[in-house]
Amino acid sequence: MSKLRFTTDHEWLRQDDDGLLTVGITAYAQDALGDVVFVQLPELGEHAAGSEVAVLESVKAASNILMPLDGEVVAINDALPDAPELVNQDPLGEAWFFRFRPADAGAWEKLLDQAAYDRLLNANADA
Repeated sequence: MSKLRFTTDHEWLRQDDDGLLTVGITAYAQDALGDVVFVQLPELGEHAAGSEVAVLESVKAASNILMPLDGEVVAINDALPDAPELVNQDPLGEAWFFRFRPADAGAWEKLLDQAAYDRLLNANADA
């Protein structure tokens, strides 16, 4: 059974049965961006937490996807560069960006759970 965690940058992470983490952007993020027209995916290999690993361009803005935790990117979603509209159509499913092996499996627990992410969204709405 998979479960989700979130970052303050509006990325979601799913912990898969094989121990890898799958990363995408939240519905909130894709809505704020508008229609996505370009996706550049990360290079496979080691990346430090906070480093820019992917780029999204939309009709409204460009946005960087940050590596949420230290780890090794082991797979990318090859469908996205040819079909960037998937980000708007299915942000929590088919539009995942990459899968990675975290350097510290326990770091997962430091990410936001659904309740904490909902509080973040509510705080943003009140600001």
